[in-house]
Amino acid sequence: MTLPIYFQKLEQQLEAQLPFVAYRHPNSDELHLQLQQDAKLEYLENFQQEGFVFAPFDDQQNTIFFDRKKAEFSKLNYAAEELISEKTTSTTTFETTLQQKNFHENLVEKGVEAIKNSALEKVVLSRKQVLVVKTQPIEYFKRLLKNYPTAFVYCWYHPQVGLWLAATPETLVKTQNNRFKTMALAGTQVFEGTTDVSWGEKEKEEQAIVTRTIENALTTIEGIERLQISEVHTHRAGNVVHLKTDISGVFLKDSLAEIVTSLHPTPAVCGLPKQMAKEFILKEEAYDRTFYSGYVGELNIQVEKPRNPRKRNVENSAFNLIERQSNLYVNLRCMQLLENKAMLYIGGGITIDSNPNAEWEETLRKAETMQKVL
Repeated sequence: MTLPIYFQKLEQQLEAQLPFVAYRHPNSDELHLQLQQDAKLEYLENFQQEGFVFAPFDDQQNTIFFDRKKAEFSKLNYAAEELISEKTTSTTTFETTLQQKNFHENLVEKGVEAIKNSALEKVVLSRKQVLVVKTQPIEYFKRLLKNYPTAFVYCWYHPQVGLWLAATPETLVKTQNNRFKTMALAGTQVFEGTTDVSWGEKEKEEQAIVTRTIENALTTIEGIERLQISEVHTHRAGNVVHLKTDISGVFLKDSLAEIVTSLHPTPAVCGLPKQMAKEFILKEEAYDRTFYSGYVGELNIQVEKPRNPRKRNVENSAFNLIERQSNLYVNLRCMQLLENKAMLYIGGGITIDSNPNAEWEETLRKAETMQKVL
């Protein structure tokens, strides 16, 4: 399959109004394509299933499941220079109103007050920005692939749910057989040509709290061993940088559901303590996040790994190893496409020291990631 045929298949599936997901992992040159054969809406029943999941922010709602066994699945390696997207001839700008600005700043003030007067330590508050655009989903997908090589980029569609795209920098959890990796992400600065930046005490403390919370959640799960926490480092995600800590360990196969449940929603998209922050968000944000800040990705995919040819046992080396992998990402830097409209979802972490106007400005900066492709 060639790159033009790959995108042609996407166009045909969209025209036929059949579900699909097209995606690429971070720092990869391999495109994946999963085409569902009918438009039935299916939900995840358990974490032993194999396929692609699309989960909402509110973990009380159902997770949508695309069954790999009932799909046409293909992969394609490509070179970056092959990826040709149309040049944007006009600039799509946000039409933010004073009313939107005031609402978000008042929301931040409410968050700060709640932190001052309760056990709430941090709450992540978001908003939705609607842009009027000429809707070109496949073209937008190409631009995301081209512009964000270090992100998980996807284009997902179901006729009963809608069409979503993202270039997300945040991993929820990755597994390879019995090993897992996750990350703690906090703090935001504009990327200005280098990741060698200075961080304030507010950002460092926020990152320490997030890391500690994830570590504590994982240590309560039976069967998790050899937990390793990396040093904090600066991580670039598009036009911004964050503080990041890598966390890894080994786990029992049956505890994947527990790991996902303990991590989602993460402190980076919800807050701390998790339940208190989530209740504040559902009550005060005044809109439904739906799949923004949920999670998305592969569940229990069977991947062939070549054996080491240097091994003496020639008979064994003739067979490839089958490895079971899950690759789940937090659904950030995402947008939902409607007819002639794009809905962008953006937010930021609020602590006791947060400034309402600065938080509003941060949502504008973060929105630029998606705005560039429209």
